[in-house]
Amino acid sequence: MSRLNSIAETDDRQLTMARMDVAKVEALLRSRFSCRSFLSSPVPKEVIRDILRTASRTASWCNCQPWDVIVTRGDATEAFRNALYAHAATAAETTPDIPFPSRYVGRYDERRRVVGAKLYDSMAIAREDKEARNRQRLENFRFFGAPHVCIISTDKALGPYGAIDCGGFVAMFLLAAEAAGVAAIPQAAIASYSGFVRDYFQISADRDILCGISFGYANRTSPINEFRSDRAGVDDFTTWYGDA
Repeated sequence: MSRLNSIAETDDRQLTMARMDVAKVEALLRSRFSCRSFLSSPVPKEVIRDILRTASRTASWCNCQPWDVIVTRGDATEAFRNALYAHAATAAETTPDIPFPSRYVGRYDERRRVVGAKLYDSMAIAREDKEARNRQRLENFRFFGAPHVCIISTDKALGPYGAIDCGGFVAMFLLAAEAAGVAAIPQAAIASYSGFVRDYFQISADRDILCGISFGYANRTSPINEFRSDRAGVDDFTTWYGDA
């Protein structure tokens, strides 16, 4: 009986330790946010390499590891920022490699509207102030003042699976950045001008540009960085089968 008690105690300790590890990950996820105002201070290259190395542990289909990453620093960020902003301010049409959603319906539309309203409220921008909203939209192409931006691409031949794998890489990048004290924001907006980005960086035509990630150190005095989005509860998106 004592041996069974010992096994039970070991199982309890392992369960406790496992839940503590999960809590550490959850704490990082809760503290992470999409930063929309950065300080100009650069992130040391060694820290960026640490983040990228950690993100590279992301699981991928058949271990393809389809992500290619371009990282800008210093003058390269400024040159790209100025060029992309000028293009976005004057371009008539977007050219994403991966089509954006054709529409948002039901709970997706509701969540989109709520998060948009909260975001603009944090900046005291009224719904009817189209000029101010457009100025804020264009800040996407200034990378919100971030000193660095990543461009994430995948091989077209890998199709949706390559994009899914890269989505995992982006999530791990954000988590690793938070652990390193680095703020970040994933940006589909950058990929809305994939043609321009491809030409600018001479990215091969056989790769799909998926998104950008702007990153650096957060400007903690900016009201926009007080904004946080909500999350649905587990039982809102989970269907359980079985009693075990």
